[in-house]
Amino acid sequence: MAMLKKERAAIVLERLNTLYPDPPIPLDHTDEFTLLVAVLLSAQCTDKKVNEITPELFSVAGTPSKMRELGEEGILEIIRPLGLSKQKAKALAKLSGMLIDLHKGQVPSTFEELEALPGVGHKTASVVMSQAFGFPAFPVDTHIHRLAQRWGLSSGKSVVQTERDLKSLFPESSWNKLHLQIIFYGREFCTARGCDGRVCELCRELYPNRRKPVTWIKP
Repeated sequence: MAMLKKERAAIVLERLNTLYPDPPIPLDHTDEFTLLVAVLLSAQCTDKKVNEITPELFSVAGTPSKMRELGEEGILEIIRPLGLSKQKAKALAKLSGMLIDLHKGQVPSTFEELEALPGVGHKTASVVMSQAFGFPAFPVDTHIHRLAQRWGLSSGKSVVQTERDLKSLFPESSWNKLHLQIIFYGREFCTARGCDGRVCELCRELYPNRRKPVTWIKP
């Protein structure tokens, strides 16, 4: 008899708490502003690549005022190795000015204000809200979107649906840590190419009788 979705969710939570009891934030940062910048830069880039670039950027532009002073061209010169660098440089220059003009140089702590900033979508805002301010949020990146489908926790029709489904399955108190735990598991064991829903230990535990690969619906 197949497990219920709630039963699968309980197993996922238990196994990931054992594997990653205290998952670190993968993007290097020192405060709310540097976290916001790092998350914005991580779009279509690996965290590893972002962490290679940000030390130089933060050494000269670690505050909104210094970032605005550096300007779009100066920012671009440093972040050029990253994907979408021109768009990101433009967004960071405008974002820094808005933080100074509208928020007294501080990163705002509401979804509405964060998502009004250039280059900041719901996922970026969710990361900042959860990791900088401790607000319960469930940012959905490609790893989480993929694994939610493989583990039968969401239909995967959209990242919006995946976020809604995961929030309904897991206790709110677990969200901020769990989204990191799923990312680490997805990188280490249940990768896009290394597991098709039948390979990694957790996939096999949740679906011991699965015979066909899971078709991943990309966001």
